[in-house]
Amino acid sequence: MPIFNDFKSEDWKDSEIWTDSLWLISERDKSGKHDGFYHGNFVPQIPRQLINRYTKKGDIVLDPFLGSGTTAFECETLERGLVGVDIQNEILKNVYSKLDEKNKIKFALITGDSGSSKILEEIKTKLSERKKDFAQFVILHPPYADIIKFSDKKEDLSNTKSLKDFLDKFSLVLKNSIEVLEKDRYLAIVIGDKYSKGQWIPLGFYCMNEGMKLSLTLKSIVIKNMSGNRAKQNKESIWKYRALSSDYYIFKHEYILIFKKN
Repeated sequence: MPIFNDFKSEDWKDSEIWTDSLWLISERDKSGKHDGFYHGNFVPQIPRQLINRYTKKGDIVLDPFLGSGTTAFECETLERGLVGVDIQNEILKNVYSKLDEKNKIKFALITGDSGSSKILEEIKTKLSERKKDFAQFVILHPPYADIIKFSDKKEDLSNTKSLKDFLDKFSLVLKNSIEVLEKDRYLAIVIGDKYSKGQWIPLGFYCMNEGMKLSLTLKSIVIKNMSGNRAKQNKESIWKYRALSSDYYIFKHEYILIFKKN
């Protein structure tokens, strides 16, 4: 079986790669370039673990929802290349300005809709410029439907008007990602669920199903706790009261869905 990371079997006891399906992260890492200013970004420990497990130094990671650059800064630290896409040009400029000058040649940041054919061709071009035919790993952290509005652009998944619309657009991003992912390599979706009109919407499972419909092999469902969620920090009593009085449970988890391309 091919090894797609820098793990050495003789060092397995000292490996910092997590192998359990429950990730308890007490607080987000704010070291280095991670400052957490961008609402909706994910904790750096997630891309760090995934990149360490599924890539080697010199590999290229594709992030179709780059946002404030959590994946980019982890790739920089771990000596990987990156092709990152986001619909907001200003946020990409901010990410690029934070990269070390010596590393900028390894990184390609593209503004646009990750589900479009135009962006797919740009991704292929950026890979080719870096002497790669494919990306070696893909990590997707999309908007959780309409929970947080990220822009006014109609292509933005956070502006979709229905669950079907969200899944249709997300599926287009998945298709593009799969097309540029190397065979037998891995893809991860980081996603949570949502409430709507008093009903739990299992957004994570719907996204998982989109991956399986595209013939990806599901390798794991990792549950990550949300104890460090800043929207709930120091407000435990209020949230408990709301949950009891309004008939719902408090979100405390997200999914990390790990797939393999056959």
